[in-house]
Amino acid sequence: MKNRIIKLCLLLTVLVFAATTVDAQARKKPVRKKAVRKGATTNRNRNTPTAAVAPPPVDTVKPAPVEAKLDIPPIKKSLRNDNAIERNLVKDRIPLAYEHIREDDAAYMQRVWREIDVHEKMNLPFVYKAEGDQGNQRFIYILLNAIKNDSITAFSSEDDRFTTPLPFQEIVKGLVGTPTIISVPDLKNDPDGSKGLMRDTTIVQEFNPDKIERYWVKEDWVFDKESSRMQVRILGIAPLKTITNDDGSFRDVTPIFWVYYPDLRPIFARHEVYNGKNFGARMSWEELFESRMFASRIIKSTVNNPNDEFIKSYIKDPILALLEGDNMKERIFNYEQDLWSY
Repeated sequence: MKNRIIKLCLLLTVLVFAATTVDAQARKKPVRKKAVRKGATTNRNRNTPTAAVAPPPVDTVKPAPVEAKLDIPPIKKSLRNDNAIERNLVKDRIPLAYEHIREDDAAYMQRVWREIDVHEKMNLPFVYKAEGDQGNQRFIYILLNAIKNDSITAFSSEDDRFTTPLPFQEIVKGLVGTPTIISVPDLKNDPDGSKGLMRDTTIVQEFNPDKIERYWVKEDWVFDKESSRMQVRILGIAPLKTITNDDGSFRDVTPIFWVYYPDLRPIFARHEVYNGKNFGARMSWEELFESRMFASRIIKSTVNNPNDEFIKSYIKDPILALLEGDNMKERIFNYEQDLWSY
């Protein structure tokens, strides 16, 4: 009996061992794929031709665009006294403050826009080209130096109400324009032009101060009944840029920027105006504007102008437009004269 029991135990042990072995063989271990480095070949495709190697990445970052530049002549002060006399009053000039006008005393007021043409004989000091201790004596350089060095705020020409400050770099673009890129033959790599190679060239225009030929002046004419006289107050000055047609003929003028005149008065007081009759008796630019020592014509006024238009907008003939400006000037003059009785 014991022998049978031992045989059955051995038989069960063999059966259990056999079943365990079969189950272990049925379970297959997952095959781990080896990481293949990008560009490497495996045994399977070793006999196949390899793909072409990708070219190196092209630098798509474009170079920074060339900005417009404005070369203002540097201010070189004389190291010796460059005059027969000591001229120290120029450095200490301070403009007189305006006489206060109460709003209730302003019985009459008209706004006028004038255009100054530097070609007129009376306006030749605007293009005086000499160098001095304050720099170049051209009027446009006085304005640019005041904006760049004296922190005077320039305003956009979108309107003449001094609403939008204009950075100096935008002024440079308005004076010289934006650099242009053109394609020209590449003579270095294609001397004979047989390959038709081209290369890009950047053209940067230079600033020519002689091209600034006109200025606009915005001013108010106010009759002060407290002092019984007509007073004029300049509000702003704007240099003009000439716009030409494709053939180079004159087309129109447009303001580049506006500058608030009361901010410029202390600077104008230290810059002298050229006097061809007496080089020693020279007035300042502030005195020139306050004394009305310049020639101009009226291009716009609030006198009978409900549409707020320039004279050239409704009078096309330039001679008639000039006469209309003189007519506006005469109306303002006659208002003051008609208040008096003799």
